Order: sequence, then C-alpha cells, then structure tokens
Amino acid sequence: MSKDKKELLEQNILLQKHFRYYLSEDFSSKRKLLIALHGYGQLAKYFAAKFKEIPEDYALLVPEGMHRFYLSGSSGRVGASWMTKDAREFDIEDNLQYLNQLLSKLMENHVFDEICLLGFSQGGATAARWYHQGPSRFQQFILWASVFPPDLPKPTQTTGNVHFVLGTEDPYYSQEEQEIECASFLECGFKVHRFDGKHDIDSKTLLEIIR
Repeated sequence: MSKDKKELLEQNILLQKHFRYYLSEDFSSKRKLLIALHGYGQLAKYFAAKFKEIPEDYALLVPEGMHRFYLSGSSGRVGASWMTKDAREFDIEDNLQYLNQLLSKLMENHVFDEICLLGFSQGGATAARWYHQGPSRFQQFILWASVFPPDLPKPTQTTGNVHFVLGTEDPYYSQEEQEIECASFLECGFKVHRFDGKHDIDSKTLLEIIR
C-alpha cells in the first residue's frame, strides 16, 4: 500500500426520513389498538389484510420496515425489512425511535384503554425490543413465529399477557425445534398457542388471544 494512501473511516449522519404506516380510518372512535409488525419481505399494506377479522372495538396500526427492496432481481414485487446483520445497532436504534414517535403522535389526541403489540417472524425481534423498552405501554405482547432476540432477557410475567404462537407446519422450525421453542417460552411465563398451519397469521388463534 502506498504511504500516501489514507485509510477510509466509517462515518454516520443522522437525517430525517419518511416512514410508511397504515392505520384504521376510524381509529379515534376505538378504545383498543392492535399494532402489528410484519415479517421479512412483506409490505405493511398487504400484511394488514391478515387482520381484517379483528373485533370492532380494535383499531389497527401496521408500521412498515424502513428498508424496501425488490424481492427478486432489480424489478417486480417489492418487500420491506426491519434490518440486516449490517449496521444492525443503528437499525435497532432507528426502529425504536420511529415506533416511539409514531405511537406518541397517534396518542396526542386519543388514549387507548388497551394496546396489543404483535410481532410476526422478523418483525418479532423489533417488537420484542420495543416491548422490552417499555412493557407498561402494552397490555398484551404476542410473539408470532419468531425467535426472541438473544441479547434481551425474556419477559417473566405470569399474568397471561405475553404470548408465543407457532404453526404446527411452520417450515422454519423442525419438529424438534418447535418443541424446544415452545418449552422455552412456557418456562419464561409465556402462554403458548399452536395452530394447524404454516408460517402465517391464523385468524382464529389471533381472535382467541385478543378477545
């Protein structure tokens, strides 16, 4: 290497960014709120359709991950992600700031009696970190087909407000892994729910939890 060649130093700059989310049009008339964080490669608009059967007294808030990308090649369908392994510490910080500001803005002129936080697949890790930051804000926490972040202590509440959900045919878990995960969450005070299905939101199971 030439003596005149200088090593490049990684730098970071904090800027404003637009974030997309979807919210029930009549949210101000509702007393309960369900916040749902989507999985890897999904878009909030389409993920929201999985919650069309929630009870009438719930409003729905679906934030979208900050990183959008083409799912295949350089064109076609678009998906979103919450983070990758690269610079994940900054993404974690940005995600939490984004979600906190969003919820604060939503509650400026309206207070909900109950808030349920659900994180599906990749969105589960982001939801878990948000819940861990301030569990008193959420009356229910649902981790759906997701691995709990290893850098966080699992909640140990036994009041029944923390839940883990997993389909019996989820392709991301072997049968042995399913049993291990369910046993682990039970030990930590989670209520474990199983349904006949794959890596998806099961409406019947969801309704049994939030009603």
